[in-house]
Formats: sequence, C-alpha cells, structure tokens
Amino acid sequence: MAGAVDLSALKQRAAAPAHSPAPPGAGSGTPGGVEITEANLEAEVLARSNEVPVVVLLWSPRSDSSIQLVEVLAGLAAADGPKWSLATVNVDTVPRVAQMFGVQAVPTVVALAAGQPLSSFQGVQPPDQLRRWIDSLLDATAGKLSGGGETDQPEQLDPEVEQARAHLDNGDFDAARAAYQAILDADPNHAEAKGAVRQIGFLQRATTHPTDAVAISDAAPDDIDAAFAAADVEILAQDVAAAFRRLTALVKRTAGDDRTKVRTRLIELFDLFDPADPEVIAGRRNLANALY
Repeated sequence: MAGAVDLSALKQRAAAPAHSPAPPGAGSGTPGGVEITEANLEAEVLARSNEVPVVVLLWSPRSDSSIQLVEVLAGLAAADGPKWSLATVNVDTVPRVAQMFGVQAVPTVVALAAGQPLSSFQGVQPPDQLRRWIDSLLDATAGKLSGGGETDQPEQLDPEVEQARAHLDNGDFDAARAAYQAILDADPNHAEAKGAVRQIGFLQRATTHPTDAVAISDAAPDDIDAAFAAADVEILAQDVAAAFRRLTALVKRTAGDDRTKVRTRLIELFDLFDPADPEVIAGRRNLANALY
C-alpha cells in the first residue's frame, strides 16, 4: 500500500504459529531485537509505534551483512533504552510479513511511527551514520508519541487494550473486534481502537470473498455488490489504486441511493489509510470529480 504498512497479511495470522521454525542452516534465532511474526506484528510494530519509533530490520541469517547490521542496531537500541524499539523480521521464516513491507533485498530497514513509515534504507550503513539516522528519527518524533521517556518503568497498559491485543494475537478477530469496540464506545477518540475496529472489520469482510471476485465484477461492471467484493480483494492484493478506480467509475454510472451506497463504501476504504497517502488524496479528488 502506498505510504502505509499493509495489514492484509493479518488475515492469515489465525493459522500461523507464534514462532515459525528456522529453515535448515538458518541458525537458532534472531541476533537481537524483538523477533516479529504474523502473530505479534500488530502489537510489537503497529501498536508499539504509537508509543515510540519502531525500527524494523528485514534480514536473513544467510546474509552476513544482515547479521552485521542487526548487531549494530541491537547495540544502539540497548544504549538508547526505551526511546525506540528494534523489531527484526527473518524473511526466510516469515516471508508474508516481508512481502507486506515490500522488501526487495536484505538487509532492509524501515522506521515507523504512529503506524506509518517515516524512513527506510537498504544495505549496511556505518555505525556513525546509523547513529545519526536514529537521532534524526528521535528528533522527528519528539513529543508526538506517547512513549519514549527516560524512565525504565514498565509500560502501564490499559487492561482492556491488553486483552484486545491478546485476542488479536491469538487470531480471534471476533473477540478482538468486540473488545476494541467496547473501548471505542467508552472513548470515541481512542486512536488504536478506532483503527483496529476499522481494519479488523475490513479483513473479516474481505477474506470471505471468492478469489475470482475481480473477474466476476469485470464481467458485470454495474453489479454493486460484485464491485464491492472486487475492490476488497484488490486492496488485499495491495492494488489500492485499482480498487479506488473501480468504485469511482461505478459512482459515475449510478444515481440516487445506489450512488450514495457506492460513495459511502469508497469513503470507508479511504479511511483504512493515512489521509496523507497519495493514493487516498488522488482517490478523493477523483471521487469529487465524479460527483460534480
């Protein structure tokens, strides 16, 4: 997804083990940082990045440069304490997570804050350059996130949020959505709950569609329900622009209640992304042109 981390891989987390076994010759584990799987991605990367910057290292134990980079980053993370978090993704054992980040080579590093990517690079960097890069991340996010203080006190997590995250980590989307909805009912401005309810609801709906939903819609372009299913499948496939184009074209061909129905669904899809995402900006502009 342009400008945002794609959550579509979460749809398969319920069937994924908490820790994938390493392939032959891969070694015993990650040299440092929090090891990311499909099960803990939400809590350790997306949710955690609302508190402090999260530096995600996509690496392979088959790559000497990967191991070198993770060791340097682990040392910096240890030195900085709670100011930022290091998360490591072994591309050999969790390829779907690596796919979600669009990794093309290892090592690749992506920094996130508030669930959005801030900066990234590929390859090994000198330690002093990494130090300056980390410092720039901390400067850019200073005062904008809820964590990152100098204290070593453990995070005081709301028990209701902790329970909702646990349901999500266990792949129980129904229970997670209900728990987050309860949080949202009590606090309509709760950012994590608001985003989680939206995203889980989308995944629950989108993963029920047939795999040939796009072909079905193409064969019947004026079928609103078929277009909705196709747009969901396109977003899961990270073809966001195609999904927006499909529904915008349908807006142009409909009127009255049907047009309102299509426009409402398109806006719901916009809301899955950062409002500053270029695809969303273009999509909203195209929708406005279609309406007027």
